[in-house]
Amino acid sequence: MNGLKERIAALIEQEGPLTIADYMTVCLFDPAHGYYTTREPFGVEGDFTTAPEISQMFGELVAIWLYSVWQAAGSPRPVCIAEIGPGRGTLTKDVIRTLSQIDAGLARDVRFALVEASPRLTQVQKKTLAGSPATLEWYRQVGDLPQLPVLFVGNEIFDAIPMRQFVRRDGRWRERCVGLSGDGELAFVQGPGEPDPSLLPADAGSAEEGSLIELAPARSALMDAVAERIASDGGAGIFFDYGHLAPGYGDTLQAVRRHAFDDVLARPGEADLTSHVDFAALSAAADQHGLAAHVATQGDFLIAMGLRERAGLLGRSADATTRERIVGEARRLAAPDEMGDLFKVLAVTPHDLVPPGFAGRD
Repeated sequence: MNGLKERIAALIEQEGPLTIADYMTVCLFDPAHGYYTTREPFGVEGDFTTAPEISQMFGELVAIWLYSVWQAAGSPRPVCIAEIGPGRGTLTKDVIRTLSQIDAGLARDVRFALVEASPRLTQVQKKTLAGSPATLEWYRQVGDLPQLPVLFVGNEIFDAIPMRQFVRRDGRWRERCVGLSGDGELAFVQGPGEPDPSLLPADAGSAEEGSLIELAPARSALMDAVAERIASDGGAGIFFDYGHLAPGYGDTLQAVRRHAFDDVLARPGEADLTSHVDFAALSAAADQHGLAAHVATQGDFLIAMGLRERAGLLGRSADATTRERIVGEARRLAAPDEMGDLFKVLAVTPHDLVPPGFAGRD
């Protein structure tokens, strides 16, 4: 056992099984052994590569979207652009660079905010963004942001927010937990908890025996905070993540280590833990604040925003090797069998603002 696994086992012996949400929280955010508090997870040398790390084109198209939405909202000044969970700061860096080329005056006036709870990742971001001409500010949560119109950005932030699992047994939904097996190893067990009925799908009462459902009220709470700020102060938001468009059944909890799937219970704190995002639940949270939710696949969105044209422009004067790399990056971002269909894009806007990249989608 590693150190964190021993601590989790001792905690279970003392207090009983942990919910999946509690297990994820300990594995990801434990101050001494947590995945995000102790490791550099991003990029080739880490455990996974996110879209901003794949290609500069991703951040450039996000910047164009933000600029277009800012204009559609009446070009408010001052304005804040806030990235939630900014990783290494690569996306914010590309957005600043692109906005500086589009509208240097706006880029100087924007207050760029990075919402980051990890002190270690905050230092990584400050290193990435060192020398930036923009005004940069760090905050620990959405509620701390300045009272300004805010354009929110989030890439793979909701999937890492802990969720709970429930299994249908004998006509009732019971919580799935992490406990101990007979030989003292971590194992999935049935706990006593039951779900809030209001969070269940309409057909949950007729689900088959053994069906599993994932509920993530903490994710909806984050979207609620974002939507509340947009509704009160103006702005919009765009979020990229992998998941499904409608509520469904099935176990999507996964661990990723060294760019490969790993056993969820094998190495706590040494692998990233995530699950698929329910975009319908996030859309419902935005709707409660009178906002419109627009959803598309990542592939459709990036192509609509000009991915092909941007790739062609970057490759126009490049050598054959560089052109091949650019084409490969574009394919990885948008092809249906790569990130294009699995990843979805959610834009949250006032109803009178139709964002680019979502034509005919609401």
